[in-house]
Amino acid sequence: MAMQSHEIEALIRETFPDAQITITDLAGDGNHYAAEVVDASFKGMSRVAQQRAVYAALKGRMDGANGELHALALTTRAPG
Repeated sequence: MAMQSHEIEALIRETFPDAQITITDLAGDGNHYAAEVVDASFKGMSRVAQQRAVYAALKGRMDGANGELHALALTTRAPG
């Protein structure tokens, strides 16, 4: 079953409660999303480390062919 944008945001917000989070449904199908996550905890982290932290917050929802979330284009950064 596909995830809704508010579910994705809620999962990310559990780990990053003060983040600025923007979720966009790219194809209108509930399977292809873009997320921008801006959080102070990313300061000093590499882009790869930032993105790994966000993917970990999704708690396996993207894992394998049976994952609830098919595709997520992810942009992360510290506030500027």
